[in-house]
Amino acid sequence: MSYSFAGIDHVQLAAPEGCEQEARKFFADLLGWTEIPKPEALKKRGGVWFQCGAHQVHIGVQNDFMPATKAHPAFQVHHIGELREYLIARNVTLIDDDVRKEEGVSRFYVNDPFGNRLEFLEWI
Repeated sequence: MSYSFAGIDHVQLAAPEGCEQEARKFFADLLGWTEIPKPEALKKRGGVWFQCGAHQVHIGVQNDFMPATKAHPAFQVHHIGELREYLIARNVTLIDDDVRKEEGVSRFYVNDPFGNRLEFLEWI
């Protein structure tokens, strides 16, 4: 076999039309991710892109949008306890999940402004 996989380039989350400002408030202002420019050819489709560590998260407009309430990306975090406290202080609803605690995983879930499930985790 001459091909191989190098990893994940980006994750795309769907959102409704007109989502851009709300996405910026959540992903950039709240989480601190950096907005990155979309290629000119894709701008007309709407949505907004962010850098999260070494990876990109693309918020893409979907006409018949329905949030992903089970399928989700998991974002690895350093100092997850600090993130947890930060989000709680800003009235973000968290869903704690310690089912993987014995494996050394601390994690919780939040919903983005569009109802998509996001997981934040740290290997401890």
